[in-house]
Amino acid sequence: MENKSMKKKWLFLLVLGAIAAILAACSSDESASATSEKEQAKVLQYQSVPGSVYFPELAEALGYLGDIKLEKVSDMTGGPESIQLTATGEIDFGYAFNGAIIKSHAKGVKLQSVVGAYGSDNKTYGGYYVLEDSGIKTAKDFIGKKVAVNTLGAQAEFIIKQFLRDGGLTDEEIKQVELVVVPAASAEQVLRSGQADVVGLSGVGRDKALETGGIRLIFNDIDLFGEYTAGSYFFSDKYIEENPDTVKTFVEGVAKAIEWARTTPREEVIAKFEEIVSGREGNETTENLKFWQSPGIGQEGGQIEEKEFQVWLDWLVNSGELEEGEVKVEDLFTNEFNPYAK
Repeated sequence: MENKSMKKKWLFLLVLGAIAAILAACSSDESASATSEKEQAKVLQYQSVPGSVYFPELAEALGYLGDIKLEKVSDMTGGPESIQLTATGEIDFGYAFNGAIIKSHAKGVKLQSVVGAYGSDNKTYGGYYVLEDSGIKTAKDFIGKKVAVNTLGAQAEFIIKQFLRDGGLTDEEIKQVELVVVPAASAEQVLRSGQADVVGLSGVGRDKALETGGIRLIFNDIDLFGEYTAGSYFFSDKYIEENPDTVKTFVEGVAKAIEWARTTPREEVIAKFEEIVSGREGNETTENLKFWQSPGIGQEGGQIEEKEFQVWLDWLVNSGELEEGEVKVEDLFTNEFNPYAK
């Protein structure tokens, strides 16, 4: 009898211990989950350009980012730099031309595009311009000339080379077209002063130059590719894994800001942009904001479509810069966080 009694006591103690362990584990999981949520980033460091407003900045001003705050750390010079800084963790998110994102992925830089950033439509597009009296009219006329672009290895280089190939130039002839890097803000002046024969102009910079006059369009990107979303905002894979809720709030806010800009009267959008820029530290000009025309993004809420990467992936494979199958489109982007995604 005594042995049976002892066994019952031990069994009772074992069951009690097991229940306590389960409750402790549940409590620990809940605590870890709460801690995880609490520890996710609430400040996003990024780059932008003075006198302009990016969709994340618009989203913050409209109250679409909740308790997430943006912190600008420097001025942006181009997509390749933005990719590098995001990959190394010096900034939290960046944006770049989709073709440049593909090239970086092939080199082992693992970024995930989460929402569209910019593109071209019949109101907002990138054009390549010469002075009105220039003798340059066709692709053949580019041989031996200087073409100013904002950065190498990005959208401008892709587009120019496509135009030259479509115009019948051989690879050897294309190598004779000199691409020179010029800040976007200086492009118009570089053309007018004769430091370059052709310059790429887009957005407000293009419209301002056209208003001044004396320049002529050779071709634009929608002549080659139609209306399209050209670039996207991205985070590193590591950042998304560690801060999924932050990324979700960011994407939802940016998507809503894109739709706000698309559906709000142009004058009201420009007024909001002016309010944002005027509220910054320093003495940023609002002069160029009046030339804003449209978001230039093809899909509702900046959803990313496979074709927006596939076209550039095919281009890189056909030009011999990548091997077939070296990069898979599905590894480059996600619409998981976008509330507009079907």
